[in-house]
Amino acid sequence: MKDREPGADASDAGVSRDGSSRHSAGRSQKGRQAAARPVNGHGQGDAAQHKTKTRKRRKRRRGRKVFARDGAQPVAGGGQAETAIPPAALKPNMPPAKPGPAPRPDQAELARRVPTAELPVFAALDLGTNNCRLLVAVPGRPGQFRVIDAFSRIVRLGEGLSASGRLGQPAMDRAVEALKVCSDKLRNRKIRQARLIATEACRTAANGAEFIDRVEREAGLKLEIIDRQTEARLAVSGCGSLVERDTDGVVLFDIGGGSSEIALIDVSRHRSPRLANHIVSWTSLPVGVVSLAERFGGRTVTREIFAAMVEDVATRLRAFDGRDRLSHIVSSPKFHLLGTSGTVTTLAGVHLELDRYDRRRVDGLWMDGSSVDRMVEKVLGWDFQQRVANPCIGADRADLVLAGCAILEAIRAVWPSERLRVADRGLREGILSELMADDGVWRRNWRNGQMR
Repeated sequence: MKDREPGADASDAGVSRDGSSRHSAGRSQKGRQAAARPVNGHGQGDAAQHKTKTRKRRKRRRGRKVFARDGAQPVAGGGQAETAIPPAALKPNMPPAKPGPAPRPDQAELARRVPTAELPVFAALDLGTNNCRLLVAVPGRPGQFRVIDAFSRIVRLGEGLSASGRLGQPAMDRAVEALKVCSDKLRNRKIRQARLIATEACRTAANGAEFIDRVEREAGLKLEIIDRQTEARLAVSGCGSLVERDTDGVVLFDIGGGSSEIALIDVSRHRSPRLANHIVSWTSLPVGVVSLAERFGGRTVTREIFAAMVEDVATRLRAFDGRDRLSHIVSSPKFHLLGTSGTVTTLAGVHLELDRYDRRRVDGLWMDGSSVDRMVEKVLGWDFQQRVANPCIGADRADLVLAGCAILEAIRAVWPSERLRVADRGLREGILSELMADDGVWRRNWRNGQMR
C-alpha cells in the first residue's frame, strides 16, 4: 500500500470540510430569513424576492464558472482568472505543467529505484594481522557500490608472532570468535560472490594452515591466504577513485599489522579503468605496526627509539630495487602519496581534532607535508596515556600508532611529496570492485529500474 503524502487530503479537496460546512450553513440561514421577510401590498416584495433570486443564481453561475477554470492561465487583456484554490496551497514561481513525455531518468536514478533485495550481493572479508573486517555491498553506479552490512574488530591475530613464529592460542580464539560473527552475517544473505582472504599473519606463521582449517571447521568459512603481490594489487584497486584524472603518478602504501605494501603507479601516459594495471613497481615489507612495536616497544617510545624504528624500515626500503621507477614524476606537482591504513587515518583524525572518528571527513582528505610533520611530532610528544585519551587513537591503537608513524616517515623520506591523500578504504573495497567488475554488473543495462 502506498503511503499517503502529507496534506494530500487538503489538496484534493481544495478547501477544508469545516469551511464548506460553514458556508453552506450561512447560505441556508439567509434563505430562511428572506422567506420570512414581510412584503407590502403593491407586490414589491415579490419583485424584490425575484431580483434576489436572480442575483443569487447569477452568483452561483459565476461560482461554477470559476471552479471550472481552477488553475487557468492569465486571460486576454491582462486580467487574471479567479481561482478557488487558497493562495497558501500554491507553490510560488511554479510554471504550469506542460503535457509531454516524462524525462528519462539517468542510470544513477534508476539504480536508486532498484530495491536492495533485488540487487546482487557481494562480500569481502579481510583477516589481517591486527583486524578482522567484513564488507557486504550491492552495486551502484558504474565503478561504485553501496555497503549494506559491515563488521570490524581488532583481534591481534599476529600477537607474539614475530617472536615465536606461530599464532598464539588466545589470538586464534579471538579471531575465530570474530569470524563466527562474519559467518552469521553472510549466512543470512543470498551472496552472489564472495572472497575471504587472510594476509601476513597466516602467510608467515608456521601453524597458519592449521588455523585456516580450524576456521573452516568452527566458523564455516574457507579463507584464502593471498600472496603479497595480490595484496598490493587489491589495495590499489580499492583506492582507484581517489586518484584524480590530472594525476601523473602515485605511491600508494598500505601499512598493515604484519607487513606494509607499497605500489608505484604511473598514469602519466594513459589511464585504464583499473588503476592496478598501471603499477610499475611494488614491494611488500615484512614489517607492520604490530611486528615493529613488538620489537622496539609501543607503550614507551622515546625519540631515540622512534628514530631506530624509522631506520629499520629505511634499510628495508633501500633494498627495494624498483623504488626509482617514478623518479621522472616525483618532483611534479601532479605526483602525490596515497596512504590507506589505520596509521594515516588516525593522523588525519588527530589533524581534524575530531571528538570521535568520522570516516566521512577522513576518507579522501588531503594533508600537506607540514601538517603531516606536525601530527607526527604531536603524537610522538604524547605519552601512552595521552595517546589512549585521544578519541581517534584509543586503547586499541595507543601502542601501535608510533610504529605506524615510523613506517610512514621512512616512506616519505624515499618519496618526498607535499601532498598526502588519506584513504579509509583498502583490501575489502578492492575485492568488491574486482568481483563486481568481473561479474559484469556495471556493464548491464538498467531498464525500468531493474538490472538485466
